[in-house]
Amino acid sequence: MLLTEEQRLIQENARLLATKEIRPFAKSWAQNKTFPTSAIQALSLAGFMGMLIPPSLGGTQLSYLSYVLVIEEIAKADGALSTIVSVHNSVANLPILLFGTDKQKTKYLVPMAKGEKLGCFCLSEPQAGSDASNIQTKATQKGNEFILNGVKQFVTSGKNADIAIVFARTSADKKQGISAFIVPTDTKGYKVAKCENKMGQHASEIAQVVFEDLVIPQENLLGQLGMGYKIALSNLESGRLGVAAQSIGMAQEALDLSLNYAKERKAFDKLLCEHEAVSFRLADMATQLSAAKQLLYHAATLRDNHLPCLQEASMAKLFASEMAERVCRDAISIFGGYGYLQDFPLEQIYRDVRVASIYEGTSDIQRLIIGRELTK
Repeated sequence: MLLTEEQRLIQENARLLATKEIRPFAKSWAQNKTFPTSAIQALSLAGFMGMLIPPSLGGTQLSYLSYVLVIEEIAKADGALSTIVSVHNSVANLPILLFGTDKQKTKYLVPMAKGEKLGCFCLSEPQAGSDASNIQTKATQKGNEFILNGVKQFVTSGKNADIAIVFARTSADKKQGISAFIVPTDTKGYKVAKCENKMGQHASEIAQVVFEDLVIPQENLLGQLGMGYKIALSNLESGRLGVAAQSIGMAQEALDLSLNYAKERKAFDKLLCEHEAVSFRLADMATQLSAAKQLLYHAATLRDNHLPCLQEASMAKLFASEMAERVCRDAISIFGGYGYLQDFPLEQIYRDVRVASIYEGTSDIQRLIIGRELTK
């Protein structure tokens, strides 16, 4: 796909920022499980924390294609940070943009789009992952307030976020009984029970968040009562585009490292890249990566043109996430024993990319969506 001059400039700006503000620190963040506050501040100054939000509300309103290009560049430097940025820009910012009142947008979305406040998305629960309609967290209305009680699981930035988009049950109806709320995380009753010990992406914490008699004013209801399920689903496409972009960024980094290594390392009196087995593997990696980019850029372009892209977003997410795992695995094989060492970056990329086929809808959920779209 041919990029416009503006898109190339945005991509290059993101690449330069990642080179200066992210790449030199990514390994240390991961080893020490340090939240990358300084990088988020740099991204905020560049306008990358409100990429899909209009300037009138503090954002930069990039196209979806430009958005995924930025996420790719961040992911090439650090997969964990790309998750934080993707979640904030998509499933945290967009629900308020699309369903919030003017007052909610001014109070919450403007500082989020400027990067002054960080957002998180509280949908999954210990017994409700892929089946979002099974959530048990309750919001009981008392006068002009709601009392929130329940547990949310796998909340990206749940510990460090300032604003949470929370989904809770307001009636017994399976889907129509779910409502959405804007919850400042400094509200009494918002508690981080624990941060999970994960395989990878150690700089991006995922938290178990507990709500204990947390009082929310009615003015923090997002959309109408009972619209929560619709709000949750309406923003998943943008999240899946973000995950596809993350996957592509990490896979691109793995391929670049492999190419450089294969052009320098010798075995049996030849460069690795001169061995047919290695060159074939590199060819497959590059081909799969290129195919994933075309799927993603096509889906993003559909979204930019206000056309349906549920199937295409799921295809991009499915293929890119599984492709990235294969590419990273093959990259480690090219490096041999060195690829397995923590002194080299590939083992971290491999661990970081593994979650891409799980969050924002597992691969099987994406296949289910694609199958339904094909046969409806």
